[in-house]
Amino acid sequence: MCGIVGYIGPREASEVVIGGLQRLEYRGYDSAGIAVYDPEAGLQLRRSVGKLGSLVARVAREPAQGHLGIGHTRWATHGGVTEENAHPHRDASGAIVVIQNGIVENYLELKARLAAEGYSFQSQTDTEVIAHLVGHYYRLEGGLEPAMRRALAELRGGNAVVAICAHEPGHLVAARLGNAGGVVLGLGQGETFVASDVPAILDHTRDLVFLEDRELAVVSAAGARISTLAGEPVSRAPVSIPWDPVAAAKGDYKHFMQKEIHEQPRALMDVLRGRIDQDGGQVHLEDLRLDDAALRRVERIYAVACGTAWHAALLAKFMVEGLARVRVEVDYASEFRYRQPVLGADALLLAITQSGETVDTLAAMEEARAQGVPSVAIVNAIGSQAARVADAGPVYLHAGPEIGVASTKAFTSMLVASYLLALRLGQARGTLAPAQVREHLQALVELPGKAALVIERATPLCEELAERYHRASDALFLGRQFNYPIALEGALKLKEISYIHAEGYPAGEMKHGPIALIDEAMPVVCIAPRDGIYEKMLSNIEQVRARHGQVIAVGTEGDELLAAKADHVIVVPATLPLLQPVLTAIPLQIFAYAMALRRGCDVDQPRNLAKSVTVE
Repeated sequence: MCGIVGYIGPREASEVVIGGLQRLEYRGYDSAGIAVYDPEAGLQLRRSVGKLGSLVARVAREPAQGHLGIGHTRWATHGGVTEENAHPHRDASGAIVVIQNGIVENYLELKARLAAEGYSFQSQTDTEVIAHLVGHYYRLEGGLEPAMRRALAELRGGNAVVAICAHEPGHLVAARLGNAGGVVLGLGQGETFVASDVPAILDHTRDLVFLEDRELAVVSAAGARISTLAGEPVSRAPVSIPWDPVAAAKGDYKHFMQKEIHEQPRALMDVLRGRIDQDGGQVHLEDLRLDDAALRRVERIYAVACGTAWHAALLAKFMVEGLARVRVEVDYASEFRYRQPVLGADALLLAITQSGETVDTLAAMEEARAQGVPSVAIVNAIGSQAARVADAGPVYLHAGPEIGVASTKAFTSMLVASYLLALRLGQARGTLAPAQVREHLQALVELPGKAALVIERATPLCEELAERYHRASDALFLGRQFNYPIALEGALKLKEISYIHAEGYPAGEMKHGPIALIDEAMPVVCIAPRDGIYEKMLSNIEQVRARHGQVIAVGTEGDELLAAKADHVIVVPATLPLLQPVLTAIPLQIFAYAMALRRGCDVDQPRNLAKSVTVE
């Protein structure tokens, strides 16, 4: 969730860039830096650890002047919070500087290759790999634009990258890979702006151009020339954004829910920032106030939550028990305190909440405190009541504001945060060796890119499904093992915003009641990735088909057997089994959104619902 800003034009670049960074400081606040080019002073870098005020003070002491500049406010992913790890990063020649928002999934592989070719690294970041790669190809190609094309073609993962070169001061180059890192260009009179988010440049222009996946822009004071990474020209008219901050926040999306669905690749990436060490095979949860000894003493975890967060808690049970071998009990927070729970001295309470203000969840945390049991809160809202009450510390999602009532990006972020907590427990308790943790971390860093792929593929198909099924009065969602909670979540999403009665059920229990509901008018959503109970799910699908139910399956890409059995298939990439629910959940969000839209429902503010339930 880093912030990036670039500028070329007649003004002092450092002032414009720092002003933009101040509007993006919510996206990163552990370090910041700028690079400004001047024909006489050359390329000037200023970097500082801490909040943006530290950089402002440094630039006041050591001015950086020029009319071409880029800047970055960082939230660490790879490497600690040090000046060496702050952006921008230089190539080996020192003439090229790069800033980045994203995660390079294959950075270990690229770093090893570059090191073998004689390149040395001054930081622990994945971004420095990009700088050296661009510099390497610059020496071969003789230009920043072709060097960027070749370097970016080798990166895996969602990234926004901006680079300048002292040998080419008339432009900067910006590019976007995937959906995890946005790039917006602002067109002014004789000046052009670049940013990772709209608020950074709204004070200067409202004529904006948004880069799409695998597009590159050569940006000069006169405007921008856009092309695909393959070099094909792209013509795109600017969008005029109103000054209204709410409309600007929604951008060119029709609803906040739609925007938040599409923000999930970036949100998933942001959960990981500063918390993973792929080299060492370690997870660091910065606010967790339990050391290894305290984590080893935990023998039972009580997970409490409400609504969508309760579905995340069900999956947290699978994750913690599977990876750390600690017993987990899951309760609705609204029921927890009334059953007079007996917790015990070796217990830990895990509260999962987007808002951090849900009254039942807070009451459960108070019950734990009364029994002398520490609590951890997986929470999105920084400084919320749950974050303050959690005496063992919060695990923040950092997903950004979620405006739509039906939770999307917060839910999938909860799953990734729960996974990190499970890895941290397993690490402390010795159930996972560093080599095993590295395998899980690699799967995690690949997840944002896979989520972006799911969104791209599922959206048009879900629109077709909504056209066909929007008149349905009932729907059934079936899943087993890790995907049973996703069946519950998919049913909840559909009923929340489309007002269609929907029921989520463990597929193995279908014969114990729900099978009586199935007929030719009922869509049955079956979550059937290729996992340990895949064949059981196929058997359940056959049972639905025998009753003439309409099968909409969510399965692993390339599964021809499932395609032959289902009426419709939405495919998702394969990943580790415990992470698969992150990907299978996303098509169900898109399906619910498409159904609600087709039925003319109020997507962002469905009837009778509120974003945060602060009363019983």
